[in-house]
Order: sequence, then C-alpha cells, then structure tokens
Amino acid sequence: MPADFALALHGGAGTILESALTPAKEAEYHASLARPLRAGHRVLADGGSALDAVTAAVCALEDEPLFNAGRGSVFTSTGKQEMDASIMDGSDRRVGAVAGIFGPRNPILVARAVMERTPYVTMIGTGAEALARSAGLPFEGPEYFFTEQRWKAMQETLAQQARGAEDRDEQRRHGTVGAVARDRRGNLAAATSTGGMSAKLSGRVGDSPVIGAGTFAENGSCAISCTGHGEVFIRWVAAHEISARMRHLGECLVDACEHVVMKDLKPNDGSGGLVAVDADGTIAMPFNSAGMYRGRIGPDGVALTAIHRETLRAS
Repeated sequence: MPADFALALHGGAGTILESALTPAKEAEYHASLARPLRAGHRVLADGGSALDAVTAAVCALEDEPLFNAGRGSVFTSTGKQEMDASIMDGSDRRVGAVAGIFGPRNPILVARAVMERTPYVTMIGTGAEALARSAGLPFEGPEYFFTEQRWKAMQETLAQQARGAEDRDEQRRHGTVGAVARDRRGNLAAATSTGGMSAKLSGRVGDSPVIGAGTFAENGSCAISCTGHGEVFIRWVAAHEISARMRHLGECLVDACEHVVMKDLKPNDGSGGLVAVDADGTIAMPFNSAGMYRGRIGPDGVALTAIHRETLRAS
C-alpha cells in the first residue's frame, strides 16, 4: 500500500566529527534539519505537489548557515562564493539547473525559474543571475552569505595545499543540501543545492546541478538527491544509475541505492551518500562516509533526524 506522502532530505555528507559534537551543537544541527522537514511537510499535508515540497525544504536548508548551500556556502580559492542547484519533476522529467551563481538568496528558486521560464535545462553565472532578477527573486549581499566557519575552512585548505599535505576532512571536501518527495498524487520530485567544495578553483562545477548525477526524479522509479565527492558521482552517473537498476534489473529502491553507494562509489573514492524515495513512498538514506545530515517526515508530521550512524530520532 503506497504511503500517503513522504519527504526526505540531507544537509550534506561532510558532517562534523563526532568528537567535536557538543550537546549544544548537536541540538542545533537536529533543529536545522527539522525546520526544513516541517516546511516540506506543510506543503504535502495541504495537498501540495512534491515539486513544491522539495522547493520549500531546500529553500529552508539554504537559509540555514550550518549547511553548505545558500547562506552557508563555502568559499573558492580566491575567496568568492559560487553556488549550484538543480530541480527535477518526476511526472514529466522537467528540469532546471544553475551553476556558478552568487547573489540570489535561494539558488534552488533560480533553478526552478530556469525550468519554468526558459526552454533550457542549465544556465550559469551572470545569465542565470539576470533571470533571477527578471523573475523577482530575492537577492542578498556578501555579508548575508559570509560565515566565519566557511572562511576559516577555506584558509585551512589553502594552507594544507601549499604544504602539499591536504587531509581528507569530509567537512571541507563535501557539502550539499537536497530533498526528495512523493506527494498524494504519486508524483515524485528531487532538488539539490550546494556551495561546492571548499577552496575549489573558480568555475568548478560538481554533481549537484548535473541531472542524472546529483539529482534525478522519474515517477516510475525514484527521486534522488546526492551529496559527496561530486566528480565521482558524475563519472558513475549515480542518481540515474539507481533508477536504471530499478527499471532494468527490477531491484527495489533500498537494494539499488545500496549497490550504487557501497559498490560503485565507495571503491572509487566516491565518499558520500544520498536520500531517495520511490513510487510507493519508501525512503532510503544510505551513505559510505562518517556521517550524513539527514531526516525524513511522513503524514504523522514527526520529523526524524540523524547525523552519524545513530538511529533517527524525533526532533
């Protein structure tokens, strides 16, 4: 029996180390996951579409400075911020994506504007920003997007690169937000947004705005939003591969996700994870990294969240 509706989200696979997770910081992260879950739940509970639900959830995640998207985006090697996002409607495969933008408060809304206001799939840089202005989307200045945590991470990464001894801290390597949903009509949708990789070269684009790699939705199979080492997710076409395994091999969502995350990505330096939902409302949230900020919510309205390997808890 299909679920009435379902929503899952992630705040990135670059989680804080468990040893550095104080009770106060832990509570802050769980609250920052619960708020976007409830934003998406309100849409679905009112009979809204999966597309509107993932948009609402990702907007709320972009507004949370703890996560690497929108307000909490990382800095490039030149001290700038360049943001990417994409959205996909599983009912008809409409998509919109943006890359390398700065200024719009919510990059996911710019991606949706590409989908709804243009005949294109992807727009970049100043062209995408001009579209956002013509659509009347809100913009913010550099002070809104600046966070001391991200600035220090960029400086630390550059210092390590100069010494030729960059560590593999997942907080600097990864960071993305995303959401997937199934609405009461059985439609699926996915949305993903990111600031990219700390101290990345200007112009670098990862998997988040690449349809089929970091984001995918198709009513007959699943909706996927990924987070992790973007170059590997692109090379293994991670999100679409899960859908393909379901459609062509007859695998269930959980098995298809587990295969891609653990057998395709992990052996090839593809650390990270994803959130997924299928046509029946089944949710999967696998990851092969130390942790993944994640959560889910259903018709009962209880927001369940987790950070590392612990069981989901009510938040």
